[in-house]
Amino acid sequence: MFPRLLIFLVVLFLVQGEPDTNPCLSDKAQKSCGACIATAPQCGWCLAENYEKENKLRCDKFENHVQAGGCDPDSIESPQDRLSLVEDNSVQDGERPEDAVQIQPQRVRIKIRPNKPVRVPITFRQAENYPVDLYYLMDLSNSMEDDKDKLAELGNLIAERMSAITKNFRLGFGSFVDKVVMPYVSTTAGTLSHKPRFRCEPPYGFKNHLSLDLDTSRFAKQVMDARVSGNLDAPEGGFDAIMQSVVCDKVIGWREISRRMLVFSTDAGFHYAGDGKLGGIVRPNDGTCHMANNIYTESSNQDYPSVSQIAAKLKEHSVSIIFAVTKDQFAVYEKLSRYIESSTTGQLANDSSNIVRLIEENYDVSIKLHSRVQLKAQNIGKNISVSFFSRCFGTAEKQTDHCEGIKIGQNVTFTAEVTVTECPRTRQYGSKSLVSILLDWQKNLPLIWTSYEINSPKCFDGNGTYECGQCTCNPGRYGKNCECDATKVSSKESDAKCIGENSTVPCSNRGQCVCGVCECKEPRYTGRYCQCDDSSCDYSAGGLCGGPDRGTCVCGTCQCKTGYSGDACDCQTSNTSCIANNGACPGKCEDNQACVQCVAFKSGQYSREECNQKCPRDRIQVVDSLPEREGVRKCQFRDDDDCLFYFTYQYMPDGQVHIKVQQTKVCPESVNVLAIVGGVVGGIVFVGLALLFIWKLLTFLHDRHEFAKFEKERQNAKWDTGGNPIYKQATSTFSNPTYAGKQG
Repeated sequence: MFPRLLIFLVVLFLVQGEPDTNPCLSDKAQKSCGACIATAPQCGWCLAENYEKENKLRCDKFENHVQAGGCDPDSIESPQDRLSLVEDNSVQDGERPEDAVQIQPQRVRIKIRPNKPVRVPITFRQAENYPVDLYYLMDLSNSMEDDKDKLAELGNLIAERMSAITKNFRLGFGSFVDKVVMPYVSTTAGTLSHKPRFRCEPPYGFKNHLSLDLDTSRFAKQVMDARVSGNLDAPEGGFDAIMQSVVCDKVIGWREISRRMLVFSTDAGFHYAGDGKLGGIVRPNDGTCHMANNIYTESSNQDYPSVSQIAAKLKEHSVSIIFAVTKDQFAVYEKLSRYIESSTTGQLANDSSNIVRLIEENYDVSIKLHSRVQLKAQNIGKNISVSFFSRCFGTAEKQTDHCEGIKIGQNVTFTAEVTVTECPRTRQYGSKSLVSILLDWQKNLPLIWTSYEINSPKCFDGNGTYECGQCTCNPGRYGKNCECDATKVSSKESDAKCIGENSTVPCSNRGQCVCGVCECKEPRYTGRYCQCDDSSCDYSAGGLCGGPDRGTCVCGTCQCKTGYSGDACDCQTSNTSCIANNGACPGKCEDNQACVQCVAFKSGQYSREECNQKCPRDRIQVVDSLPEREGVRKCQFRDDDDCLFYFTYQYMPDGQVHIKVQQTKVCPESVNVLAIVGGVVGGIVFVGLALLFIWKLLTFLHDRHEFAKFEKERQNAKWDTGGNPIYKQATSTFSNPTYAGKQG
């Protein structure tokens, strides 16, 4: 009996404990064909008519439909993935710029179903003779005249050295001065007029003298023919020139496939965003190309770019920049290069004679940077995810998007795993930095890929079809959610309402005009016409308007929080930061407090790593007692445990400070909490009883006084006790005074 019962219980447990492993039978999967296909790779949807009337589920595993369900295999929708290589040129070195191929394949078309990853093999090779474009951007203010002449002499040498590195080398030349507005340059008629007999050129913002050209011999001639100019203030308009040199691809001649290098040569500082206000220029720099006849046309209309704009554009266009500056400007540009990716700073000789060496060194650094390849998936839909896997140069595959130590001519393989979670709004997505991935959504199968609702309430009271997360408007309706009626307000009239007074395009070209109302593209654009750029304010302390703790940018102006002021909220309104906690100027006691705490007591603000880096342990000694003699200064602080610790410091003959720390700390005596609590409770009880006794005593005295008063009044009362004062006899007697004493 017992073995049978045990077997029955085991079988019952197995039957009850076995989970349902068929995800296709869920309620979500039964809603639509698209939901079914997206549930799991093994799910299929039966399209046979009257299938549901037979009490059969339309979404199930393919084999269940065929075997138990009786659905014709031709009527089962269960699409399979398919990968085809649209463009698959092999990786190779290139004698010509267009021949170099560093990534394979270039374009892939994937027929993919949701929630089933597809793996795409990728090969990367760092090609030899990879194209190099070098654009030399030079400050041609008067102080750089000798540098210009030397650069013309070295032009052929630059081409010769770079040609030895790569056969695909192109060289270009541009120059800059500053904005032709007071107070940057003199705007007198004599200064601005062109007079060939003088050596000086009228001032200008940025000029492209030579677009990138394979004929490097033209470089020296263009540099020699360029004439210097002049300006008034010390900083130059180099940021304007950098911006135009980077974004004007067609004017400068940047090749789509090349290693782009920009040499920036100057002996002065730079103007940046906000400086344009000095010349009455308040329109922010829009970061786009404005060149006509090789001259920057918006120099006097737009402000200088900000550091963040320059850094972003250099990164976006994959341009590495060399700041070749003189000795007195080296420190400034070295700090600037910390905020710009793929930038270096070199010290320029007084006559620019070492420029060739600086270019070669930067190219070597660039080669080292390119020995690390990293794949990134950009501009993909929100419903698409891409993961990368590689063995790099090992044996085990791991999830990683980069490999290091790649030499020129060496191949490395990756695998991109593409996953789609649900139907996207658009049919195609691209990824320039990896490969162009065309996701074919099988347009001939709308039931699979499109979950739609005709006359959906989501489309402004049913004026459109809600399909794949967006509205397809009915005729006569337009707008994001079909909220606009074309019979009332035409699209042209709507656009007219979105154009500001000082603009000619709707929503300042920063948003979309919907029913006469601007919907700005990015959160940083605000205002009725998206005319405000809330990222164009001045920077301070590494952030816009000093960061969120100091202020916010509102329509190009910093709105400072309480405690800060200034154009960039960079000024504190109080003087607390100038006063130490003890009201005096800090000395060596405060300077050494943190190191004493971490070395002697392992406490304080420094972590173990910071303590090892910042604190000289060989000059901090822990002793039993501190010396008291002349030249030794004693310090006292309170530690994290509320105990006092003491140390002394002394200047030694070698100028170093030696510190001695007292081993024992002085801690406050422990408090008898029980006695304090008992005393407080006892005091409360005693006070309560005393108040009660006083109240009782006062009540007794008052009652006694009132009773005595009553007794006294009762004894003094004079009442007639012989008769009843309220009794009246039945007869009444009256006497007439007229007949008084008369008888008869």
